[in-house]
Amino acid sequence: MRRGCRGGLVVLFAVVCLLLLNSVLSASEVDSVTTRGIFLEDSGADMDGLINKRIQQGIENANRRQDNYQRMDSDEFCNEEILYDELRKSIFDSFTASFGLKGYSLDRQLREILKDKTYELPLNESIYRDINLEEGISLNLKELTGAARVNGYLIGLDKIGHFFSEGWEYFDRVHFEGETLDVALSWGEMREKGVYGFSTTGIFSYADLVANFNGYRFWNRVLKTEKDPISPFYKNLLERPYVRCKLQIIDSVRYRKPVRKWQIDSLFNISDYIDGSWDEGINCNRYKTSVIAQKVQKRITEIAPDFHCPVEMDQCSEAQHRYGVFSLKLLHPACLGGTYQTE
Repeated sequence: MRRGCRGGLVVLFAVVCLLLLNSVLSASEVDSVTTRGIFLEDSGADMDGLINKRIQQGIENANRRQDNYQRMDSDEFCNEEILYDELRKSIFDSFTASFGLKGYSLDRQLREILKDKTYELPLNESIYRDINLEEGISLNLKELTGAARVNGYLIGLDKIGHFFSEGWEYFDRVHFEGETLDVALSWGEMREKGVYGFSTTGIFSYADLVANFNGYRFWNRVLKTEKDPISPFYKNLLERPYVRCKLQIIDSVRYRKPVRKWQIDSLFNISDYIDGSWDEGINCNRYKTSVIAQKVQKRITEIAPDFHCPVEMDQCSEAQHRYGVFSLKLLHPACLGGTYQTE
């Protein structure tokens, strides 16, 4: 009995350690100050090509799991759960849809795929170099993410991971669990104050929250489940989903019943989602303590004495107009026209 209890405690301890490690390794940061003056070739077209290829692969895999036309009933075709599973596995280039560090894994993949168009700055040369292990454990255990120019905007590649991974979490909560989008946004804010920010790096990134929100919009558009939360009426009316369930005429005749498959209906384009508020030099960060904020500001002053966040207030104005009522949850107070707050 004692041996069994001891074994159970060992398993419990291992699970707790795994969860803690997952939390620590989930967070990534980008230095959007030091990298501003570096020329980077735009990666937008490369990203679109990669994601569209992976979406197509996910669709093919989903159809392959439902190709027993002889035995399947007509209402069994085009299973949404299978589609979403296969799309996530394909987009993250993973054997599973959920388990593992999906966003961080995609971040690492993009750094390798786009290595000729991105810039990876060592932590000890960044504005975050003085944040110690206790203040930002993840920051010190991992390298910074790569900086990239995407559709003209300077972003961290971690934002793409947030877009697809945390965006899915928002969508899952709203579409499958029945939560409101506001509740999902509050959950994302809580995560940024915890395992994706304050607790692991000492940094709260509003740009991460913007990427999460736009990721929700992406997953919502896969099948056009609901109207887009920020698109005008006419665009919601005309915008096509990425994937549609379509009748297969030849197979329907052959099997004497309606046979349907998933097919691409429109192509992914990152420009539909990205804007200046993905840039941490525009949509400023907050820091867990005044000590961390002072350390970072000291290095910013040394590296770029004239830098002041937001560096482009017009981009903040555009973001306010774009996000409307959601702006209060997505934009730093300074990007809303208030005073720059570091903590």
